[in-house]
Amino acid sequence: MNITSLENLDINTLYKSFDTAFFDYDMQLNAIEFENMLKRRGFNPKLSFGAFDGEELVSFTLNGIGMFNGLKTAYDTGTGTSKNYRGQGLATKIFEYSIPYLRMEKIKNYLLEVLQHNTKALSIYQKLGFTITREFNYFVWDTNKVIEENKDFQITLLNDVNYDSLEQLWDFNPSWQNSLESINRAKEHFTNLGVFKAKKLVGYCVFDAISGDIAHIAVDKTCRRRGIGSLLLQEMQKLNHNTKTKLINADTACDSIVDFLKAKSIAISGKQYEMIKEL
Repeated sequence: MNITSLENLDINTLYKSFDTAFFDYDMQLNAIEFENMLKRRGFNPKLSFGAFDGEELVSFTLNGIGMFNGLKTAYDTGTGTSKNYRGQGLATKIFEYSIPYLRMEKIKNYLLEVLQHNTKALSIYQKLGFTITREFNYFVWDTNKVIEENKDFQITLLNDVNYDSLEQLWDFNPSWQNSLESINRAKEHFTNLGVFKAKKLVGYCVFDAISGDIAHIAVDKTCRRRGIGSLLLQEMQKLNHNTKTKLINADTACDSIVDFLKAKSIAISGKQYEMIKEL
């Protein structure tokens, strides 16, 4: 078994290995969604690593590189192992192999998210020195779900958005994949919608119409419970090309998003931990 950088691996081979490793997971990605995900999360092939059995990539960690909380950070965009090679500790070996290379690039932290019910992975990460920093909810629902009409506000497609100006509407800081840096990496893949009151933006959303993924949805605190969030959901579902709509990594400390979706009969689909290790 040989562990090396994925710098020279073509995207099609990488996707085939990814698809093989994640065939039994809850959420699947097609090749286009996979490539968009890598771009959005800052995938760096030189600083990503895999284990090869001969020519076959059988285990890998795809690392994104960027800034998080003001520090240069590596982000685990996807760690997977083909079914026949599981139980050999390959993911741990790849991670340990990668650390010197990440440190040489002056990367300060390593960040990841893990499903709470994946207790085996959680235990491994804790043994590797990761600590839990936040807890996230995620929501997945059918795109054809009925959301009530709202005619009190007008919704507008936003172009040339200055995302930094929208932070005042947030209830919590976004996770890596929903950060402003991540959105700006792949802004051409996002649709931006805004709701205005007397020319003032009182609600907005940022979503990927191909994957159905909502990166941001926020409403001015002084204008909530007036149907603005419902209007945004309704319009997103009209534009969504995916059979599912997804809202990933909503901070569990934010009751407002849970209560809002619960009122639309959208329940929590699962929970994740955000974990960080200092390098």
